[in-house]
Amino acid sequence: MYFLYSLAIIGYAVALAPRLLYQAARHGKYVGTLSERWGRLPATLNPDRAPSIWIHAVSVGEVLATRALIPALRERYPDHRLFLSTTTQTGRSVAAAVETLDGVFYFPVDLASVVRRVLDQVRPVLLVMVDTEIWPNLLATCARRGVSTVLVNGRISDRSYPRYRLVRPFFRRVLSNMSLCCAQSDESARRLINLGVPEDRVIVTGNLKFDTLPVPESRASWMPQGVLRAFRITAGRTVVMAASTHPGEESWVLDAFAHIRQRDQDALLVLAPRHPERFSEVVALATRGGFDTVRRSTLPVDREPRSAVVVLDTVGELATLLQIATVVFLGGSLVPTGGHNLLEPAVWGKPVVFGPHMQNFAELAELFLMNRAARQIDSAEALEPALADLLGDPVQRAALGAAARALVDANRGATDRTLDAVASLLPLAGGVDAGAVMPFGTR
Repeated sequence: MYFLYSLAIIGYAVALAPRLLYQAARHGKYVGTLSERWGRLPATLNPDRAPSIWIHAVSVGEVLATRALIPALRERYPDHRLFLSTTTQTGRSVAAAVETLDGVFYFPVDLASVVRRVLDQVRPVLLVMVDTEIWPNLLATCARRGVSTVLVNGRISDRSYPRYRLVRPFFRRVLSNMSLCCAQSDESARRLINLGVPEDRVIVTGNLKFDTLPVPESRASWMPQGVLRAFRITAGRTVVMAASTHPGEESWVLDAFAHIRQRDQDALLVLAPRHPERFSEVVALATRGGFDTVRRSTLPVDREPRSAVVVLDTVGELATLLQIATVVFLGGSLVPTGGHNLLEPAVWGKPVVFGPHMQNFAELAELFLMNRAARQIDSAEALEPALADLLGDPVQRAALGAAARALVDANRGATDRTLDAVASLLPLAGGVDAGAVMPFGTR
């Protein structure tokens, strides 16, 4: 099975090559990254082959999920170097700003020879994988070398679970190489066990992203402040935030905003496309719709944007900017993409509207809906009425926002539980007992 899997990886790489070349030529993606992806890391990364902890976070969201975990690992394991790998360029750019890391590199292609080359240089004693990163050859090679492996913030989404079940006999063997799985929820824990992780290696630690969110009264020091200086919003001005939108959603958002502007000519729409290569496309779309549109990167500091639409053409600023929103539409949910994370607007106590497609965050969406902390619509046509209803009802907005903020505050603490679990694999210096790890189903 591993041989067939490796052949599939090679075949996929060959089939994908034309698309990658096109993306490189048109958008500059993947340029200069192939060497690292094939396991040839810079010579300056761990030149003396010191023992390390390797963290893998596929993209921006997963990197941000480690914001509280990384400094805690640094404090607990000062004798180990900390390296982080990502799959996307945007993820790497965010990771590069994390000062407590000793190095950042692109995640290697999951072929045994490539993986061995990376392990020879990084020399991890512990591999930490964030969310749903399950790579058969990497896990098998780590097991053979005695490298402990832990999945943190683990989740198996509604969309991916049926796919994993189709190859459950293979995945049972793959997952048996996992030293420990720290799941976000009881449901994800059950799914991991069903797919083949031994029950005594699965624990429920909660969602790390709750701990990475700032406490609004104190503000986290790592959050970028420049974006707020470009949005000096007058008190009472309506700000509609469309966060992490995908193709097919912006037109609905712009149509809804056109109706809002008819009632409130001073309203502002901030459009934040999910993928950087679409920034220009979304600017053109808003302009063709008749809106005075500007890019965030062109806004002067310490002034209020007077345009109708601002396209957020930067990376890593959305989480901060959400605090100026009157209402937030969460993208990726009107089209079958799977939705995005509710937590960033929730920490600011903002009312959130999302569409029917939240399968990648089904448990979180259900939690918010159960606690009346967000609103779900069943179609794109319902977006404008939902936004108009919230904008016209400040009491309802406040209630949704307060419930969302309370939900965030009640669910913090996953980082400490995860660290205690990690200590069972990598004891603290001096043999300090971090506490017993609780099995699945206990808290």
